[in-house]
Amino acid sequence: MLRKLILLIAILALASMACGFNIDIPEVPKPGPEVVDDINVKTPKADDVSLKLSFGAGEIKLSPGASQLVEGTATYNYSAFKPEVNTDGGDIAIQMSDVDFKTFPNFNDLKNEWDFKLGDTPMDLSIESGAYDGTFEFGGLALENLTVQDGAANVTLSFSEPNLSEMSTFRYETGASNVKMTGLANANFSLMDFSSGAGDYTLDFSGELQRDASIKISSGLSNIIVIVPEGVNAVVTVDSGASNVSAGSNWSMKGNIYMQEGEGPTLTFVIEIGAGNVTLTH
Repeated sequence: MLRKLILLIAILALASMACGFNIDIPEVPKPGPEVVDDINVKTPKADDVSLKLSFGAGEIKLSPGASQLVEGTATYNYSAFKPEVNTDGGDIAIQMSDVDFKTFPNFNDLKNEWDFKLGDTPMDLSIESGAYDGTFEFGGLALENLTVQDGAANVTLSFSEPNLSEMSTFRYETGASNVKMTGLANANFSLMDFSSGAGDYTLDFSGELQRDASIKISSGLSNIIVIVPEGVNAVVTVDSGASNVSAGSNWSMKGNIYMQEGEGPTLTFVIEIGAGNVTLTH
């Protein structure tokens, strides 16, 4: 009887305490009228130019062809998606308002699209995004450094023409994504650092290779396809826990090192993968 009484008192006490709590349930974002903002950023008069694009979720397209630093549109139907342009000398930032996309129950009825053209001014370009679809064409730009950081993304990135500047570092960090990059030899970088979580990734080094380049690839449980055109010098070291490595007939193997003989500059790879598949082809 005493135990039942104690249990009843405890239940009443918890109920009383619960009445004193206010639980804040995030308001479900509701779409409003569709808005199209023109985004135009003049080329700054500075020796060093840096452009940072901070994009949450939705769809973003980047391509060359602007007569100034940035030209394009932002289309959205939720007021918090309105982009802001901040300029500090040669540092330009285009960013969304402070939106926590983790609280969004879904994105189905919301629209957020950036469609920007970039100018050929020598610059560092940085892209920070969450879960999104991205289409990036960087051929013909003059990128001195390129950084892409995103979460769960579907991205197509290409250099269909040579980069007009020598790129120091191309860094790509992603979560569980599907990423395909083509024309990477045209990027003209010295160092490429690609890191990812689980996903499917294709890195195509077609294009005009002008100098030696080093590529580090770090990934978890993934399918990774590395395409090196026939006739290009390449050395690939695979450090793997439990992955399958498949190499075409034009690759020779010695231990965990794969080599393709060719002429001109050399691509040197270090691939670290926890588990999954690595395919070397041309």
